[in-house]
Amino acid sequence: MSVTIRDVARASGVHISTVSRTFSAPHLVNPNTRSRVLACAEQLGYRPNRAARALITGRTYNIGLIVADIANPFFPPLIKAAESQARKHDHHIFVADTNEDAAVEEEVVRALAKQVDGVLLCSPRMSNTLIEQLSREVPLVVVNRQITGIPAVVMDVAQGARLAIEHLTARGHRNIALLSGPRGSWTSREIRRSATATARAGHAELTVIGPNPPTETGGLSVAEDVLQAGATAVLAYNDLMAIGLIEGLFTAGARVPEDVSVIGIDDIMLSRLTRPKLTTVATPTAAAGRAAVDMLLAHGDDRRSTAHLHLQTELVIRDSTGPGPGPHSPADPGDVIVPGGVAS
Repeated sequence: MSVTIRDVARASGVHISTVSRTFSAPHLVNPNTRSRVLACAEQLGYRPNRAARALITGRTYNIGLIVADIANPFFPPLIKAAESQARKHDHHIFVADTNEDAAVEEEVVRALAKQVDGVLLCSPRMSNTLIEQLSREVPLVVVNRQITGIPAVVMDVAQGARLAIEHLTARGHRNIALLSGPRGSWTSREIRRSATATARAGHAELTVIGPNPPTETGGLSVAEDVLQAGATAVLAYNDLMAIGLIEGLFTAGARVPEDVSVIGIDDIMLSRLTRPKLTTVATPTAAAGRAAVDMLLAHGDDRRSTAHLHLQTELVIRDSTGPGPGPHSPADPGDVIVPGGVAS
């Protein structure tokens, strides 16, 4: 016979409503009483009925997490960290993939709206206007996008792009290509804005190639464009594109980094396994996942919240960047991490 809330109330010497509050609104229960109720529940093996609790509290204790492409290695660490953080707060995560499609993204948000307490939108492709509209239907936290009036967790890719271009100009590169990401990507626009300004300050020419799909194939397909542009160095929208580009350059007879230096963004696991090992901008994806959950739980009921959190990026210098034809600084030994300061 299953243990009921009445059994826990009897064993802990409190009213049934106190047991209910212990699980639905623990902050309203005296700490000593809460500890006693939880201990009795654990001893008896009691598990609260989530459906019943939802009817009482009006909350589902579920969170939607929508990603642009679940096959992209950038997202799994974020998803895993968000799920772990949600469990700490007795919430569960529903994950949905939109395949980089803004229309699917809107459809999924609307489908989840009645089933979750809020939604984490990761690298969304929808317009700002549509996201603002959806935020009036369900609490939202946006990851890797800044929209006025919407809570957001942002990994500072602009800072990372600056560090990457500074590194390349310091190594003597004056003709640099930027492989932009998908059309409509806020992250891609931030990278381009920062890379353009930094290249100008370093007296380098920046050639933008794109938009491109943020995949290995996307990088592979533009290798000839990079060579035709005469670029001696490339900053790619993400590591997958950088890895694909290196393969394409190799096929075309160009060596990395002897002929072309390549930098990616994200520091996915594959970046450490490629040959040459990829110089990249490390983004704190796991920290972003945890922070997004915390922000949603802290501000989800406040539709006026404008909470924003910026997470720093850093440049990890490995083997895919080398000296350019111009005056340059000495080579960096091994894996060198350059935080948000001046790159060497």
